[in-house]
Amino acid sequence: MSVVVSTSAPLLPASDTNTVTSTFSLVDYVVFVLLLVLSLAIGLYHAFRGWGRHTVGQLLMADRKMSCLPVALSLLATFQSAVAILGVPSEIYRFGTQYWFLGCCYFLGLLIPAHVFIPVFYRLHLTSAYEYLELRFNKAVRVCGTLTFIFQMVIYMGVVLYAPSLALNAVTGFDLWLSVLTLGIVCTVYTALGGLKAVIWTDVFQTLVMFLGQLVVIIVGSAKVGGLRHVWEVASQHGRISGIVLDPDPFVRHTFWTLAFGGVFMMLSLYGVNQAQVQRYLSSRTEKAAVLSCYAVFPCQQLVLCMSCLIGLVMFVYYQEYPMSTQQAQAAPDQFVLYFVMDLLKDLPGLPGLFVACLFSGSLSTISSAFNSLATVTMEDLIRPWFPQFSEVQAIMLSRILAFGYGLLCLGMAYISSQMGPVLQAALSIFGMVGGPLLGLFCLGMFFPCANPPGAIVGLLAGLIMAFWIGIGSIVTNMASRMAPSPPNISSFSLPSNLTSVTMTTLMPSTTLSKPTGLQRLYSLSYLWYSAHNSTTVIVVGLIVSLLTGGMRGRTLNPRTIYPVLPKLVALLPLSCQKRFHCISYSQVAAMLSRLYPPLPLLLPDLPDSLPSLSFLLPSSSHYLSEPGPSPSNCPGFYPQGSADLVGRRVSAQRGA
Repeated sequence: MSVVVSTSAPLLPASDTNTVTSTFSLVDYVVFVLLLVLSLAIGLYHAFRGWGRHTVGQLLMADRKMSCLPVALSLLATFQSAVAILGVPSEIYRFGTQYWFLGCCYFLGLLIPAHVFIPVFYRLHLTSAYEYLELRFNKAVRVCGTLTFIFQMVIYMGVVLYAPSLALNAVTGFDLWLSVLTLGIVCTVYTALGGLKAVIWTDVFQTLVMFLGQLVVIIVGSAKVGGLRHVWEVASQHGRISGIVLDPDPFVRHTFWTLAFGGVFMMLSLYGVNQAQVQRYLSSRTEKAAVLSCYAVFPCQQLVLCMSCLIGLVMFVYYQEYPMSTQQAQAAPDQFVLYFVMDLLKDLPGLPGLFVACLFSGSLSTISSAFNSLATVTMEDLIRPWFPQFSEVQAIMLSRILAFGYGLLCLGMAYISSQMGPVLQAALSIFGMVGGPLLGLFCLGMFFPCANPPGAIVGLLAGLIMAFWIGIGSIVTNMASRMAPSPPNISSFSLPSNLTSVTMTTLMPSTTLSKPTGLQRLYSLSYLWYSAHNSTTVIVVGLIVSLLTGGMRGRTLNPRTIYPVLPKLVALLPLSCQKRFHCISYSQVAAMLSRLYPPLPLLLPDLPDSLPSLSFLLPSSSHYLSEPGPSPSNCPGFYPQGSADLVGRRVSAQRGA
């Protein structure tokens, strides 16, 4: 995942970049075109293979027969966009290796989706992640979640297409709109015709191109400056090798805690509940394959992060020995990597083209994933529920039309991005603002059985309001603090492996002249805590509203939509501790309650699930049980036996009253 990296200097608009340091050779153009041709060929191969026999399941879910490795590489490519390839090395070049500690969050950020979100989603046999919200709450919550996701992705996909094209144009003179139109059209064609299988296999190819392009830069660059050992020594001498900063202040942009733990929530918003990733999990042939694909992303993510950081260090040492030109020194940080690559590889025909192919592989993989996921949620969440009479042929045609439509919309958003000027920073930031509230909505449903539909909707709205309040406030404060107006710009940001870690880095100024106070202090919250803050807002507000509106009383709760947190935690304890918390099943609690107090089972969808957290305060007893309960390891939704005592005491108290 790429994480957003803030930059204080804007990208220059295309009209202001009349002087370029390098131009493409014929060989470079051939390499770049070859990327597009091969990507299109892979997509068309899967489109025309079995043409006429395709089903909606094949188009949207790759027939749920994908193996582990291609899914893992596609998961990686989806959020490893061009902005990450440009942004992370620039971050390391300017501020040092503190950002490298983001890799610490990858462990929990991928382990939790593998063992919490994937099992729940996979066993429900979903197509859209937002189907879960209807199964857990109701159709209104599902529609709210879907519309929020569509808004997030539509804003984002135009920017992710336009931003790298603008940077490339500024540095190399590569025609801006030719690259935008070429990428948009190629991506739209193979995504619409080939569906998810074409997207996944082109992602695999584009991931390999990204690895190769970055590896070439590291090898050639380190060889030119004296090797990686020399790179590390020079970087250390100039203070670019950062130690562990243990400052717990959440308003400090990058600390160990911010990167290692704040980054977990950012990862969860991308790899846990984002439709682009969930769709890939669900396309796996088995649940085990889906989990293994999530595991496989971990070493790949670490490798990508290391390569990006090494490029930043090599670039720093290179410019210590070969100082930047005046034009390069005045460029936006987003352009540093491209200037460096053009300087480094200018005497090696074809290699600049390979790096540009690497850059645009990031864009292609991200945009194609956006098109496919948007077409899927629109079809499954907004059209099929209202028009179930569609035949298979009609559904396939409509799905392809939707993908084409989102492709054209992406090109339109790219044009709008070119006209937005400073407002573009806000557009970039919207992606990060929305991810946290959506994560909170899914966590509210999955971990809190008492949460109800009114609580979910109000909580989501509260989270979005909080996100936009702090996010937009940060942008406005940052703009107001600048001494002089800036030209239209794009801030550099690295998205957690791409669809963006949080474009929120763009919200944070690189330096602070004075310590902010009041609301400005709140606006200076580190961008990596945004997902945590906004998702927590959704959960807290959602629970309060749910409790005030009666919880799940009178509503049906699907037990498959709940993740049994307490049983899983108890199962991790030593056996000696587990024996203290003998469990009983839901049915046993229900039977016991019906004998004690016949009307009480009507409240069961709300009552039993709230008992485990309180029952640890009471001694264990089997007084109300006619048979021992199942063991924690065999009972996915058990209730500690003390729960029976607690229920009995509540019933007795009510009778006495």
